[in-house]
Parts: sequence; structure tokens; C-alpha cells
Amino acid sequence: MLRAGIVGLPNVGKSTLFNALTAQQSALAANYPFATIEPNVGVVPVPDERLEPLAKIVKTTQIVPATVEFLDIAGLVRGASKGEGLGNQFLANIRETDAVIQVVRCFEDENIIHVEGSVDPRRDIETIQIELALSDLSTVERRRERAQKTAKSGDKTARAEIEVIDKLMTALAEGKPARIVTLDEAERAVARSLFLLTTKPTIYAANVDEATLADPDSNPHVRAVREIADDEGAELVVICAQLEAELVALSPEERGDYLKSLGVEGSGVDNLIKSAYRLLGLMSFLTAGEKEVRAWTIPQGTRAPQAAGTIHTDIERGFIRAEVVGYEDLIRSGSNAAAREQGLTRLEGKEYVMREGDVVHFRFNV
Repeated sequence: MLRAGIVGLPNVGKSTLFNALTAQQSALAANYPFATIEPNVGVVPVPDERLEPLAKIVKTTQIVPATVEFLDIAGLVRGASKGEGLGNQFLANIRETDAVIQVVRCFEDENIIHVEGSVDPRRDIETIQIELALSDLSTVERRRERAQKTAKSGDKTARAEIEVIDKLMTALAEGKPARIVTLDEAERAVARSLFLLTTKPTIYAANVDEATLADPDSNPHVRAVREIADDEGAELVVICAQLEAELVALSPEERGDYLKSLGVEGSGVDNLIKSAYRLLGLMSFLTAGEKEVRAWTIPQGTRAPQAAGTIHTDIERGFIRAEVVGYEDLIRSGSNAAAREQGLTRLEGKEYVMREGDVVHFRFNV
């Protein structure tokens, strides 16, 4: 399962957000640095409005959504790249993730201390970027030394690696993330082999107070985070972690009604989960039968046999055909039988590339 790590300075709302994401008070939310030491881990369902209507069509009550794993990682402070605070552990935990959600404090509250003494999103983001960049700079410097020794013998692969490393080092030396460096496909493959922290795709989660939710861009702190996200081509999600954690106790209908009363359409946490799913390059195909309706997670671009393998390796091994109908077509027709009668269901072979929302029945023989 792919993982998204929740990172940020101490006391910006990471553990509160984690509690809201996992719909449980499992992470210690406390008003002091390093309340989280070991990363909390939660498997979070991906909100999918298609599953309930699909369950009604096939007459089942068993619904299994797709999931993403979130890690609530200890807060970072200046000097983390040199081991300050819980720096070494923090960096090691990030290394285990596939994507990063950086929580940025965008609310004022004198009762909640800030590790730097004031709220300043630009400074906070820069602090984390510099520490991650310094850690990566150390990594690429060591890698470059090894590649240079190999390149002296005329090794073309080593020379190509040095060229990519030199491009990355320029950005890292300025405290900028490696992900902003323009690389071609071959160069990106080299960069991926370095396993750098700053190449991980990032979502900025602007954590605001309840009053800001209806008009987040009226908050200068949010505007600052948006500018940074836009410059990097990163996603921004505005959340009120404290409110989302409190809404966990309400029913879905009550949560929706309360958010509407604030002038907000939809949950920030739901938006964040969906963004993380997209950021990781994931999509869902659906299966629907009397036993259950389920969303299955696959990387975008997956072909039908490999998608079948996510259900069971035997189905991939014995793959014959995929019987596919689009979700919207199935809902409009009202049943699998009606979809077949209307010519909306099609048989696809081994080269078929799965599409988001395909409802599939795999034919196989082993």
C-alpha cells in the first residue's frame, strides 16, 4: 500500500489532522513540541460517492472503499538535517513515504505556542525545505563521489548520473526542492534512483481557523502558501484540522449540514484524501456483485491483466477477458443485464488500459 506522510513544524496541527483523517483520537494532540515521536499510522478510506449507488443496483450492503495509508510524523525543527530535535528519525520516516502532505499553520492563537514564536507560513515552509534539501545535498554529494570514480573508466551511465546530480545540486544548494528541477524522462529515472526526500510529490495543507473556511483567500497566510504551491506546481488544500477532528463525532449528514452552515461545500479532509490519492498516481476500478461492491486501487496506466492481479494472482495468470462497463452507463441503465442489452458492456483483452470508474468482471481460467 502506498503511503503519504504528514509533516510540518511542531504545533501546526499534524496530529489533529491525523485524528480527523483516521476518524479516531489515536494520535496524541498536545500543545508542546515532539508530542509525536514514533509515527502514527492509519489506513484511511478514499471517499467515493459511486459505491453506494452501485451497491443499490446489485443489492448488497457490503461496501469496501479504496484506501491510502497516512503517517503522522514528528515535527521538524531547524537543524534536523544535522540531527537536531528528532531530525534523524523525522527524515528516516519521510524516506519511507511515497508522498508528503506538509501542514502549514495559517491561524493565529496565542494559546497555542509556535516553535518560532510567530505565525509565518513562508518561513515555516522554507525551514522544512532547507532541512530536506540539506539532507538530499549530503546524499547526492556522496553519490557523485562514487559516480566520479566509475566515470573515470569511461562508464557512460556514471557520466549521465553526474550530469543529473549536478543539475539537482544547484537547486538543493539554494535550499530548493529537487522536484522543481526540469528533467527529461531519462534524467527523471536517474533522479528516482537517488531516493531524494525533495523529489517526493507534495500537497500543502493550509490549516486555518473555522472563521476562515468560507473565504480562505481573505487570509494572507493562505495566500502566501498558495503562491508557493503555484510556483512549484503543487496542490493546495485548505483545512480546519480542529473542526474536522470535532466533526468526526457527527453523522455524515450532520457534518454536511454543519459545513454548509459555514458556507463550505465539502470536507477539507475528504478533499485532502482525494488529492493524496491523485498525487500518488492512483485510480480506482470497481467490482460489483451480490457479495460486495469494492473499489480497487491501481496505478494509472495499468492494463487489464495486472488490474485483475490486484484481486488475485490466479485471475491475472488465467486472464481471458475483462467485461467492462462505465460507471455512469451502468447507473443510467439500472442493472448489469440492462447494460448488456443496451450494448454498453464491452469485452476487453490483455492490452486494455483501465480507466477511472470502470466496473469490471474478469473472465479467467486456471
